[in-house]
Amino acid sequence: MKYKKKIEHKEVFQSGNVTIIAISHFLHDIYTSFLAPALPLIIEKLQISYGLSGILAVIQRIPSLFNPAVGILADKMKMRYLVIASPLVTGTAMSLIGIAPGYIFLAILLLISGISSTFFHVPTPVMIKKVAGNRLGKGMSYYMVGGELARTAGPIIIFGVISLWGLEGTYKMIPLGFIASGLMYYRLRNIEISSRMSHSKWRISYRKVFLKYMPVFSITAGITFFLGAMKASLTLYLPTFLKSQGETLFFSDVSLSVLQLAGAAGTFVSGTISDKFGRTRTLLAITLLAPFLMFLFLNAEGIWKMITPGFIGFFLFAPNSVLLALIHDQRTSNMAFLNGTYMLINFFISASMVTIVGFLADQIGFDKTFRLAAFFSFGAIIIVLLARKRLK
Repeated sequence: MKYKKKIEHKEVFQSGNVTIIAISHFLHDIYTSFLAPALPLIIEKLQISYGLSGILAVIQRIPSLFNPAVGILADKMKMRYLVIASPLVTGTAMSLIGIAPGYIFLAILLLISGISSTFFHVPTPVMIKKVAGNRLGKGMSYYMVGGELARTAGPIIIFGVISLWGLEGTYKMIPLGFIASGLMYYRLRNIEISSRMSHSKWRISYRKVFLKYMPVFSITAGITFFLGAMKASLTLYLPTFLKSQGETLFFSDVSLSVLQLAGAAGTFVSGTISDKFGRTRTLLAITLLAPFLMFLFLNAEGIWKMITPGFIGFFLFAPNSVLLALIHDQRTSNMAFLNGTYMLINFFISASMVTIVGFLADQIGFDKTFRLAAFFSFGAIIIVLLARKRLK
């Protein structure tokens, strides 16, 4: 009887704990969203090319190379306190980007923020799985919407800071990181990440685990790959693109916030919808609409150039919750390792796309680069159709 009650409790969607983790995601990712909206001013200050500016985003994500290793540790060790400390470390590093005297110093700050971000993002989806019960898609939607809302608020916050104190005034955001970590310690210190494992399970072959779940990784990688160029174009270069077309920094940063706010709505809705209608149908609708909306944006004029990113953002970010739910649909005691591997694959894809988009923009201009990215994204439709039996 006791065993039965325990199972039933695991199936319950713990809305309070899910919400707490989602809020912590929001507080942390506000800082990591500072780079894109500040990039036009950083490029001007340091006199760097678009290609070099794209490499900055890659440097910030280099620690993702160690995601599987962090996942293995999270499966076996108590990492709650590293998660809790992450907003403090990330916040301090990202708040100093405005006073960076040169490219190398800026790159070091971004690398530090990337390391801290890795120790946050690998374990926290596992925490969600433990408290989402049988509504995993819904739980991942809550979690992902926290991150997307942060990327909505981040450009507005950093624009306000720069407007008040200039680019060098970004350091004044450091105290918020201390507050965020304090709140997380108060609410998250008792939520487990690791599972209890016998000594023999410490010697598990992670190579075999990887090979076993290779088909799932292939599906998520394929969809991410074909949507990656469009996502890199908009999330990192949208303000720079609009500013190059004569728009003000305010117009450009608000457009990015519109994109991210709509993306938050997309991630929130898509996971829950995929619980009800299936992962295949949800992903197919997303991948069909996203590229057409990109072309609509590129042909828009005036205020519509600020509004249309919202339509794109809804569908461009919507796959995040569905793909994360697909990873966590798998039955394994090595979930943090799976999540870390999934994030590592995403790193390679996003890093490649950010670099390619930056160098293409240097060679052929933003408009042609963005159009190529939209054409490329049609490939995601093929991946979804080929994988429909496994997606369900």
